[in-house]
Amino acid sequence: MLISTLTINVWIQSQRYLFRGSLNERIKCEELDIQLNEIPDWNYCGASIGYGGGGELPRLALSARKIAGYVGCQTNRPFGIAGESFENPQYLDKIVESVGAESIPGYEKKVQCCGGALAFSEPEKSQEMIKGIIEAAYDNGADMIVTPCPLCQANVEIYQDNINETYGTKFNMPVVYYSTLMSVAFGRSAADAALNGQVIPAKQLEEIANK
Repeated sequence: MLISTLTINVWIQSQRYLFRGSLNERIKCEELDIQLNEIPDWNYCGASIGYGGGGELPRLALSARKIAGYVGCQTNRPFGIAGESFENPQYLDKIVESVGAESIPGYEKKVQCCGGALAFSEPEKSQEMIKGIIEAAYDNGADMIVTPCPLCQANVEIYQDNINETYGTKFNMPVVYYSTLMSVAFGRSAADAALNGQVIPAKQLEEIANK
């Protein structure tokens, strides 16, 4: 069940914050230990940044970016997310919009499996799946892909060179974890957002973070 006003302890790149319903009430805290990925219901994450209640971010420089929200196959299964579609969940799109960027609600590969379980046993099958995910992002005009799944983030990012070699493509699509996107939107530096850990540099986020 969704709660309209929440108090959530959020860990973002070594900084602790307490959110009370909207980002305007952000309070830096020193003694909080709950990490965002420990929140059991992703709708709570969305509610905490106010996508339904008009919470404002301190920085809306992401407004010129178009971002494909790639949910993956595990985040939305086996039980689903309250009030969401299995085939076209919208909560990640709403988070993208909440940080000022343009989402792609009709991104057709948002719940496609990235083939993580096949990455070593049958890499050709896994990479074919990844190819479809990235192609769909390009087809929809995305500047980057964001995901709440750490395995998806790694899998879709690190195999792009292999896919380019196999299929003759020229993929160079940044794939970022959702907390990296949020960290930049909240005004953190590139170092705080761990942008130096990207295999494919998210240059647009780096430009924003370095301003």
